[in-house]
Amino acid sequence: MDNQPNNPLHGIKLADIVTQLEEKLGWEGLAEHVDVRCFQNDPSVKSSLKFLRKTPWAREKVEQLYIDTFSSQKADDDALFEWKSIKK
Repeated sequence: MDNQPNNPLHGIKLADIVTQLEEKLGWEGLAEHVDVRCFQNDPSVKSSLKFLRKTPWAREKVEQLYIDTFSSQKADDDALFEWKSIKK
Protein backbone atom coordinates (compact mmCIF):
# COMPACT_ATOMS: atom_id res chain seq x y z
CA MET A 1 0.00 0.00 0.00
CA ASP A 2 1.33 3.45 -0.90
CA ASN A 3 2.31 5.87 1.80
CA GLN A 4 0.48 9.21 1.57
CA PRO A 5 2.07 11.50 4.16
CA ASN A 6 0.49 14.67 2.72
CA ASN A 7 -3.06 13.33 2.58
CA PRO A 8 -4.90 14.15 5.82
CA LEU A 9 -7.70 11.73 4.91
CA HIS A 10 -5.45 8.74 4.24
CA GLY A 11 -6.85 5.69 6.01
CA ILE A 12 -10.12 7.36 7.02
CA LYS A 13 -13.30 5.81 5.62
CA LEU A 14 -16.08 8.00 4.25
CA ALA A 15 -18.48 6.33 6.70
CA ASP A 16 -16.25 7.42 9.60
CA ILE A 17 -16.12 10.97 8.24
CA VAL A 18 -19.91 11.24 8.01
CA THR A 19 -20.44 9.60 11.41
CA GLN A 20 -17.96 11.86 13.21
CA LEU A 21 -19.33 15.01 11.56
CA GLU A 22 -22.88 14.00 12.47
CA GLU A 23 -21.85 13.40 16.09
CA LYS A 24 -20.10 16.78 16.29
CA LEU A 25 -22.43 19.00 14.21
CA GLY A 26 -25.68 17.03 13.99
CA TRP A 27 -27.64 16.62 10.77
CA GLU A 28 -28.82 20.23 10.96
CA GLY A 29 -25.24 21.47 11.18
CA LEU A 30 -24.18 19.29 8.28
CA ALA A 31 -27.09 20.61 6.21
CA GLU A 32 -26.04 24.19 6.99
CA HIS A 33 -22.49 23.60 5.79
CA VAL A 34 -23.27 21.28 2.86
CA ASP A 35 -26.59 22.11 1.24
CA VAL A 36 -27.73 18.68 0.03
CA ARG A 37 -31.01 16.83 0.61
CA CYS A 38 -29.40 13.74 2.11
CA PHE A 39 -28.58 15.88 5.19
CA GLN A 40 -31.92 17.70 5.24
CA ASN A 41 -34.73 15.20 4.57
CA ASP A 42 -34.80 12.00 6.65
CA PRO A 43 -30.99 11.87 6.99
CA SER A 44 -29.07 8.69 7.68
CA VAL A 45 -25.47 7.61 7.30
CA LYS A 46 -26.47 5.01 4.70
CA SER A 47 -28.34 7.45 2.43
CA SER A 48 -25.60 10.05 2.82
CA LEU A 49 -22.89 7.58 1.83
CA LYS A 50 -24.85 6.49 -1.23
CA PHE A 51 -25.23 10.11 -2.39
CA LEU A 52 -21.67 11.19 -1.57
CA ARG A 53 -20.13 8.25 -3.43
CA LYS A 54 -22.00 9.29 -6.59
CA THR A 55 -21.48 13.07 -6.23
CA PRO A 56 -17.83 14.15 -6.22
CA TRP A 57 -18.44 17.86 -5.52
CA ALA A 58 -20.52 17.06 -2.41
CA ARG A 59 -18.01 14.50 -1.18
CA GLU A 60 -15.24 17.08 -1.62
CA LYS A 61 -17.17 19.57 0.53
CA VAL A 62 -17.80 16.98 3.25
CA GLU A 63 -14.13 15.94 3.26
CA GLN A 64 -13.03 19.58 3.49
CA LEU A 65 -15.48 20.17 6.34
CA TYR A 66 -14.02 17.14 8.15
CA ILE A 67 -10.46 18.40 7.68
CA ASP A 68 -11.37 21.89 8.88
CA THR A 69 -13.35 20.54 11.83
CA PHE A 70 -11.02 17.85 13.14
CA SER A 71 -7.53 18.24 11.70
CA SER A 72 -6.86 21.84 12.54
CA GLN A 73 -7.87 22.03 16.18
CA LYS A 74 -8.46 25.75 16.53
CA ALA A 75 -8.16 27.57 19.81
CA ASP A 76 -11.80 28.55 19.48
CA ASP A 77 -13.63 25.26 18.91
CA ASP A 78 -16.80 27.12 17.88
CA ALA A 79 -15.10 29.30 15.26
CA LEU A 80 -17.18 30.08 12.19
CA PHE A 81 -16.61 27.78 9.25
CA GLU A 82 -15.86 29.39 5.89
CA TRP A 83 -15.69 27.59 2.56
CA LYS A 84 -12.64 27.70 0.44
CA SER A 85 -13.21 28.00 -3.29
CA ILE A 86 -14.93 24.70 -4.16
CA LYS A 87 -17.02 24.87 -7.31
CA LYS A 88 -20.17 22.83 -7.79
